Amino acid sequence: MPDVTLNWVAMLVALIVSMVIGSLWYSKPVFGKAWMGMIGKSEEDLKKGAGKAMGIMIVATIIMIYVLSNIVDYATATTWMEGAQTGFWVWLGFVATVLVMSAGYEGRPMKLTAINAGFQLVNLVVAGAILAAWA
Repeated sequence: MPDVTLNWVAMLVALIVSMVIGSLWYSKPVFGKAWMGMIGKSEEDLKKGAGKAMGIMIVATIIMIYVLSNIVDYATATTWMEGAQTGFWVWLGFVATVLVMSAGYEGRPMKLTAINAGFQLVNLVVAGAILAAWA
C-alpha cells in the first residue's frame, strides 16, 4: 500500500464542519420537522438519548473522515474541486446505495432517505473539499 499523508488539522476542521452541517440540516426550519415526523420522534424523545447519539455520531464521523482522508490521498486530490469530486464518488458508491437498499427493505419513506442521503452528500463533498485543499 502506498504511504498516506494525513492532515490532522484538516480532519478536525472537517469533523467540526460536519457537525455544523448536521445541526443546520436537521434543524426544524430545514429538514428537522419532517425528519422527526417520519421517524416518529418528538424533540423530547430525541433529547432523552442525545448524549449517546452524539457520542455515536462523533465516533462514526471521525472514522468516516479518517477513511475519506485516505481515499482523498490515494486519489491524489489536491484541490478543493478534486476533493469534492472524491467525496461525491464515495457518497454515490457507498452511502447512497446502502441507504436506498436499506430503505427499500425497511419500507421507509423515500423522502426520509432523501433527507438522510442529502445530508451525507453535502457532508462528504464538503469534507472531501476541505481534506484535499489542505493536503
